[in-house]
Amino acid sequence: MSLLVKNASKILMIIIATTILTGGFTSCKSKKKIAREKAAAEYELKVKQAKSDLTAMLNGTTKWSLDEQDSRLNAIKSYNIDDPEVMDLISKVEAKISMDRAEAERLAEEERLKREEAERKLKDASKYQEINNQLAAISTSTTIDAANKKIMLSMDQFASPDVPVLIIISQYGGVNDYDRPTTISKFLNYLKDKQQYKYNVESVKRDSLGKITELELIKK
Repeated sequence: MSLLVKNASKILMIIIATTILTGGFTSCKSKKKIAREKAAAEYELKVKQAKSDLTAMLNGTTKWSLDEQDSRLNAIKSYNIDDPEVMDLISKVEAKISMDRAEAERLAEEERLKREEAERKLKDASKYQEINNQLAAISTSTTIDAANKKIMLSMDQFASPDVPVLIIISQYGGVNDYDRPTTISKFLNYLKDKQQYKYNVESVKRDSLGKITELELIKK
């Protein structure tokens, strides 16, 4: 009887140990499976989000700056996603960002040139203010004699009475559209008769003596 009890105890211990070992092994396998499933789910989520973000960048529907788009693109590339659609989208977005940067640089350069041109015109306007004032003074003369005296004084600045006066009536794409050419003599008398000066000096050409040989005006 004692021997039977001992054997039964041994068998019970073996069963318990086997159960513990089997349970531990099963638990270990279950954890690995859960980890694999979690990794797969995270990967699928990255793929889905990557497709969504890349498509939005390609369609221009994000509010991200080019730098932010670059940053997101690099993050997606770092995932090493082995998905044909994602890889194709990455290639297209890279090309789009490159073109957008080139266009942004072109616009920035265009804006810079516009600012420089505006600054140059402002500087020229200041430089030509004296001539503008003299021409305006002729048009605002209260009498014909006063206007004629101002015309005579102004004529001293010009190389001859036939110096051409070019009047810009419009500008588009860097191209000027001019009114019918006239001479300084005719133009000064026109100001006297019209009694209004609606122009600004755009440019002036001078000879070696400093006399004006060409006057370019633009209508306000």
